[in-house]
Amino acid sequence: MNQSRAALVAIAVVIPLAMIATVYTGGNSAQQVSGQQHKLKIVASFYPLYDFTSHVAGDRAEVSSLIPAGIEPHDWEPTAGDTLRVRDADMLIINGAGIEGWAGSIGAKEIVDTSQGIDFDHSNPHVWLDPVLAKHQVEKIRDALVSADPVNADYYSKNAANFETELDSLDASVKSALANCEKSDFIAFHDAFLHFAKRYGLAQHSIEGVSPEGEVLPQKLQQVVELARKLGISVIYSEDLVDSRLADTIAAEIPNGRVLVLSPIEGINQQQQAEGIGYLEKMNENIVNLKEGLVCR
Repeated sequence: MNQSRAALVAIAVVIPLAMIATVYTGGNSAQQVSGQQHKLKIVASFYPLYDFTSHVAGDRAEVSSLIPAGIEPHDWEPTAGDTLRVRDADMLIINGAGIEGWAGSIGAKEIVDTSQGIDFDHSNPHVWLDPVLAKHQVEKIRDALVSADPVNADYYSKNAANFETELDSLDASVKSALANCEKSDFIAFHDAFLHFAKRYGLAQHSIEGVSPEGEVLPQKLQQVVELARKLGISVIYSEDLVDSRLADTIAAEIPNGRVLVLSPIEGINQQQQAEGIGYLEKMNENIVNLKEGLVCR
């Protein structure tokens, strides 16, 4: 009987200890699983920032674009619903350089200005169209994600390095494609390619100013027509988010005039998004169309 009682006492002691151990271990596992499941919630202001952030974040964060697909970002203003989305997110990633004038008052927990640190010699905000400056933006995004989620630092750093390698290849492709061209002047729809043109030794002229939403007077159209004739330009570039009629009007007034698209990649339409077309694909399309306008061999 004494042996039986001793055995029962031993069992009674072992079982609670085992339960305690199980509860303790299980609690840690639950926290780890919860930690793995928690993802940063990131809102990017408009398409190129969304694309860059998605490449860096991979599957470790929920990334969304504040400005919907197909909407031109220059004069866009957030709604009350947009403001709530931003305030609910861990961070807002912006291009900066003045293009998101609403960002400072929207109430974001953290704002990541991806053009901060770029030495501007002019106030043109379209830095993402220069692949070298785009790398700077990717690095700012990487640093923000690593700071907010250090557990996944190596993952974000690797993703950023891989995308930067693709941007290096894009830079090399542009240099190669534009190495032997008859012309260096081109007429874009709006003043979006200043950084790009400076990088690759080109001269950008434009129909519109920094924003494509302004009013174009007849005198301005006539000036562009005369400039195209003077420079022997036969291709006028329109954009994928604006009406092409202004470009069509100018092209009709110049010898062998025609219109091609030179996308500032400020947004893509829903069909392109569904087809998986992104920043790199749009830039490669731009290279093809630029080669035609610049008469490259």
